[in-house]
Amino acid sequence: MSKSAVESAKDSSATTAAPASASAPDPSSIPAGKIASAETILGRDQVPILCYHQIRDWRPRDSKGAKDYIVPVANFREQIKMLADSGYHTILPDQLYAYLATGAPLPSKPVMLTFDDTDLDQFTIARPTLEKYGFKGVYFVMTVSLGRPNYMSKAQVKQLSDEGNVIGSHTWDHHNVKKYQGQDWVTQIDKPTKTLEEITGKDIKYFAYPFGLWNPEAIPELKKRGFVGAFVLAEKRDQQDPLYTIRRIIASGYWSPRTLHNSMVNSF
Repeated sequence: MSKSAVESAKDSSATTAAPASASAPDPSSIPAGKIASAETILGRDQVPILCYHQIRDWRPRDSKGAKDYIVPVANFREQIKMLADSGYHTILPDQLYAYLATGAPLPSKPVMLTFDDTDLDQFTIARPTLEKYGFKGVYFVMTVSLGRPNYMSKAQVKQLSDEGNVIGSHTWDHHNVKKYQGQDWVTQIDKPTKTLEEITGKDIKYFAYPFGLWNPEAIPELKKRGFVGAFVLAEKRDQQDPLYTIRRIIASGYWSPRTLHNSMVNSF
């Protein structure tokens, strides 16, 4: 296995990179001729990207499988503390894009923290925890949930964006992209994108596939809607369009900080 991005802190180029809070160029400003080939992108060290869903204590009715997606509050705080204590720096999608597409340097020990499905605890628990360590996150919003009980409001999503976090699209109601036909692209992608752009006042450039499931037919549809990158889960990347199949792993509710770190090293 090639040297992982987790170990890239040893490279002098990484240690002289801009800090995680530094801005990266807008992907639309990078000339097409400067964007690397798929082969080159696939050959770059992968950055560890974690995917969180619910952050709350387990309940008696939670199934064994569900607990993978539900990280108890104390465990989440310990995981984030481990990342900070270990010298990790959070990066945001434009930084990742610039690195993958052009080879731009990253901070030492980069990691991306992503949150799916708009759960309220991502605002009430994750946000202040990340803030404590100067970390930023990427929140993939499912717009059907906005304002519903136990989900974030539009004002909270705007606040996250205003505070320097990135808001991405996660469809209207989590419908499987592999099943889209005709009007589904309008319902699941076009309308939610417009909603999120109205809330944040910013272009929505990144997308996370529900369930991590994608197909090659979806990629040109995302491209023509202005998305420059899309995130899957821990499956193989597309060999022609790796920027639209960027890998993440689920941060399991069962994992101790040590297990999380080991999983990051082994998965990326």
